[in-house]
Amino acid sequence: MTTTATAADALAVIDARTGGMRVKMGLVLGSGLGHLTEAVEGVAIDYDDLPGFPHAGVSGHTRKLVVGRLEGMPVAVFGGRAHYYEQGRADAMRLPLEVLAGLGADTLMLTNAAGSFLAEIPPGDLMLIADHINYSGRSPLIGEPTDARFVNLTNAYDPGLRAALKEAAGAEGIALREGVYAWYSGPNFETPAEIRMLRLLGADAVGMSTVPEVILGRFLGLRCAAVSVITNMAAGLGNEHISHEHTKASAPVGAAKLERILRRMLRAGV
Repeated sequence: MTTTATAADALAVIDARTGGMRVKMGLVLGSGLGHLTEAVEGVAIDYDDLPGFPHAGVSGHTRKLVVGRLEGMPVAVFGGRAHYYEQGRADAMRLPLEVLAGLGADTLMLTNAAGSFLAEIPPGDLMLIADHINYSGRSPLIGEPTDARFVNLTNAYDPGLRAALKEAAGAEGIALREGVYAWYSGPNFETPAEIRMLRLLGADAVGMSTVPEVILGRFLGLRCAAVSVITNMAAGLGNEHISHEHTKASAPVGAAKLERILRRMLRAGV
């Protein structure tokens, strides 16, 4: 007989390790950004120790959850995420985000590595996501039996959180332009023709994550915000040889800027 892990199972492990600590914000880290887990003062738990957490992995992700404080704010930081392209499941992050909600969080901050369509948002810069295009058409809520599945995404990216991120970026002297993020399923990168199509549709950057988590976050009642670390120009728009290795190598430049923004925002108590 097999059993299916629940959020309660994972929460029991976390509570035993942390003494029942509750958090305000969850932070999901993208490719090349996992080092931010080391900035948290708290308890680190391997995903392997958490029932139901993703066991597949992508190089450049740190497969651990850290519960503690960052700039005084109680946070839960996910050093890596599961992607749709790993197992063909858009809801791969549902249980971890249910755990986040169970830890008391009301805010979900997402980061990712992305390819830019715009010369004014070059590699090494950041893009604050104002809206998204779910080009894959996949929803993590397929199969959800309740009417809660009909999630309103008009303000999926919380205006208040976006304003706070822009204010923090301005205070740090860091450019943070807003744009539209397109979710492409991966794992292969897009063709130049597909990038031209997405530009016509109104996208400003493209990546392989984040959108399913935002849908799940709104389903769970969390305020959501997301920032892309631009690691390359999208296919056909630059001279880089686009690869996952290039993504991992390029991410730290933007990640350092993002860490400064997040720290200032957390100090402000947002």
